Amino acid sequence: MLLKFILFSNYSLFFYYLASNLIYLALLIIALMASLRHRRRLASIRLDRLRHSPLAPPITLLAPAHNEEKSIIESARGLLALDYPELELIVINDGSTDRTLDVLAEYFQLRPADLLYIPEIPSAPVRGVYMSQNEPRLLVVDKEPGGNKADAVNAGLNAASKPYVCIVDADSILERDSLLRIMVPILADPKRVVAAGGIVRVLNGSRVADGQLTEVHLPKSWLKVLQVIEYLRAFLIGREAWAAGNMLNIISGAFGIFRLDLVKAVGGYRATAIGEDFDLVTRLHRYLLDQEMDYKISFVPDPVCWTEVPADLRSLARQRSRWHKGLLDVLWPNRDMLFRPAYGRFGSISLPYMWSFELLAPVVELVGYTTIILAAVLGVLSREYFLQFLIYGYAFGTMISIGAVLQEEITYKRYNDWRDVVRLVLYCFFEHFPYRQMYLVWRLQGFWQYFRRDFVWRPMKRIGFQSGAAKK
Repeated sequence: MLLKFILFSNYSLFFYYLASNLIYLALLIIALMASLRHRRRLASIRLDRLRHSPLAPPITLLAPAHNEEKSIIESARGLLALDYPELELIVINDGSTDRTLDVLAEYFQLRPADLLYIPEIPSAPVRGVYMSQNEPRLLVVDKEPGGNKADAVNAGLNAASKPYVCIVDADSILERDSLLRIMVPILADPKRVVAAGGIVRVLNGSRVADGQLTEVHLPKSWLKVLQVIEYLRAFLIGREAWAAGNMLNIISGAFGIFRLDLVKAVGGYRATAIGEDFDLVTRLHRYLLDQEMDYKISFVPDPVCWTEVPADLRSLARQRSRWHKGLLDVLWPNRDMLFRPAYGRFGSISLPYMWSFELLAPVVELVGYTTIILAAVLGVLSREYFLQFLIYGYAFGTMISIGAVLQEEITYKRYNDWRDVVRLVLYCFFEHFPYRQMYLVWRLQGFWQYFRRDFVWRPMKRIGFQSGAAKK
């Protein structure tokens, strides 16, 4: 019986990997086609005309900040310098214990605002609302710590006054024309397109001056380079392909835009959500499908948000464990959407994929590795099968990663130094061993923490932007 189970497990793992990689290959092909369509559409749009158009709907930028004193001024200046006809910036100081609020108050000359703050969406208590004396488009909401980003965003939603809200991370940098580009699908079809996500790239190694990205370079650390590859694969393949079929299941919390009325209609962010970005998009799908609305949630691959990624293993492990906890925290409450006709392709294709090839992947891999080792010890594993499994899994996965890098170079070419491109391709060969096995452990930790009800938000170590900005 044990031998039969081991053999069944080994062959099941082989076909699981086969299905996973074939799906990713299909996503790569769909993403390439979608990227070409997007570039053709973008070539027909004059961003300069949009930049000064009175028809462009106003946007509120929401930037939650918790202990961001190293980068908050650079980030705020960069957001305020974005090319867009009309915008306001709301920075939400989520109970920072460092000097985040102090440096904002000093630099932007904050004073108490004579505004009525109505907590339409529940959040931790707001201690004060401040307006800038030298930047009329800036509002700062100071609140008690809510324990997560979702609570901070909800406080910002209550203060937002524009029809669209763009959620960004306070430790991120948006390219100057990012808002213009991310609004393209909304302006092309304002009745159907209710939200859009933009691509997020790794800021580490690049240079920032006056709140703007001035030089793009690949990080020197192997850990950061591997994250660059991860981000390219996740955004340029995964999210672009899912959005092409209107099955996008996540808009990054670092850069996404939504219709404010719909976000309020679903009650804002779920305050207890661990993966608040995935949770919000899933609840939007549910609400819109329940209302039988004709809608689309888009992804735009070229309005770039640059964000700082973890620079050490401990911080990266905390982040990835939290991501997996967040995945389970969203999929389980929404399990009733699976395979129900009312929820269309999202419920019959997108969510089952997330269950099978994202949430349960570390469990399947752990069982597979264990049975392969047992088979080898018991002498029932053929050498040919073992070698084929290793070569196939490693080679196929590596080629998918190389495909994401090549797609980046063929289409958007953010890394202009050929040495950076060569390094990216070379590091693709290390992503599936040993980095994948490390990621397996972190995701299993996420499972363990979730079942223990360990939902504590553990901070990551920040380095801050490499800035050449002068003090004001």
